[in-house]
Amino acid sequence: MGKALGIDFGTKRTGIAITDAMQIIATGHSTVPTNSLDAFIADIVVKEKIECFVVGDPKNLDGSATDSTGHVNGFVKRLKQKFPTIPVHQIDERFTSKIAKQSILASGVKKKGRQNKALVDEVSSTIILQNYLDYKS
Repeated sequence: MGKALGIDFGTKRTGIAITDAMQIIATGHSTVPTNSLDAFIADIVVKEKIECFVVGDPKNLDGSATDSTGHVNGFVKRLKQKFPTIPVHQIDERFTSKIAKQSILASGVKKKGRQNKALVDEVSSTIILQNYLDYKS
């Protein structure tokens, strides 16, 4: 079984998480500048034997599209074109940033570390991926 790659897409930087080979638990991997995301994904697909992509789907509280929805949809379309044999799943990402910030706070990270937006993006991608794993099983 291959691994799943979790992606919290952002216009400046993108959080990345990955599962174990059995797809049981999600782990934060990194945060990548979005302008180098395509090359990063092409590399990790080969190195880690990625079986599927899980991308956060931004929505407002009422379920309507956000300002980011168009960017994410464009990214998903590119993923499907570049990797037609790898399925792409979109998971509702409402509240993931808030949950990520609370998790970081609860883990005892000092104030300077909590202000690191890249850490929030990485933890958010982990939450998105773990939600997918929980839903799938």
